[in-house]
Amino acid sequence: MYSASLINAPFGDPAVYIEFKYRHGSILFDLGDLRPLATRKILKVDHIFVSHTHMDHFIGFDHFLRICLGRDRQVRLYGPPGFLDQVERKLHAYTWNLVENYENDFSLIVTEVHPGGREIRRYRCQSAFKPELIEQSSSVFDGTLVEDRFFRVKAVFLDHRIPCLAFRFEETWRINVMKNALAEMGLPTGKWLMVFKEQIMRHAADDTPIRIWWKDASGNIQEQWMPLGALRERVIRITPGKRIVYVTDAIFHRENGERIIALADGADLLFIEATFLHADADRAKEKYHLTAMQAGSLARQARAKRMILFHFSPKYRGSEDALLNEASTAFYGGP
Repeated sequence: MYSASLINAPFGDPAVYIEFKYRHGSILFDLGDLRPLATRKILKVDHIFVSHTHMDHFIGFDHFLRICLGRDRQVRLYGPPGFLDQVERKLHAYTWNLVENYENDFSLIVTEVHPGGREIRRYRCQSAFKPELIEQSSSVFDGTLVEDRFFRVKAVFLDHRIPCLAFRFEETWRINVMKNALAEMGLPTGKWLMVFKEQIMRHAADDTPIRIWWKDASGNIQEQWMPLGALRERVIRITPGKRIVYVTDAIFHRENGERIIALADGADLLFIEATFLHADADRAKEKYHLTAMQAGSLARQARAKRMILFHFSPKYRGSEDALLNEASTAFYGGP
């Protein structure tokens, strides 16, 4: 139900787009340069998780804001200590004297997390983005940012000389449609399957009627109805959901390593920075980044199924294969 990809090439600004295939809604990890992302995709985003506010991870905020202004949308953002102040400084850089006349009231719900709590504020366009306190909690942060019926997102703090968040997206579970079973029953694929899946996700009763519809060769709509329970039993297989992890901007030391390995444990897809070659490990340490060897080793220790590297230093432009090979060697059983 979900796909994930880098928005930019590995030498570009960090940002990952997670798209929900069968319903409206998408997720962003980080707000690097978003210009390569189509407007229609940006307008599907309803959750944004920002690791930290260095420019290459946050420059896309303005582009995102510009596209969403004037639209009836609510978007949730999450970030580390200082995030609320950074968002407010972005918003205060503009003049909002006419926004009360906008027909639609675009709003941001922004959550800042600390090891010892969280604070949530709302910023509404028609109120000139003045902050409204929604929640302030001093409860110890347990790592959970979002708990939805379709997915959850967890985070850990990493050391980048400042607090930097790494994220784990988990699909609640995966509902697989067995197309051969549909064919045996003479039933079509189509948009009706998403409604069917959503009813399963909502734990609807077995006798809930499911409308199965399609267009015939003449373009006329045909339909039939079946109870959810009988249909689910014959055509559905439920498996553990997809796990996507995003790790960037972290020095390699024991505590960071342990946190990364725990967060990425069993990940189906691990996006992890590989900024320097290991021959430049001292430089990586100075810059609080991972080497390609360190990235591959952490991915292996976490038992990640697949690793995608990004955030390459510009000094390796033209020799990116060296980074890829070094990380792959460590991932598949190197030191």
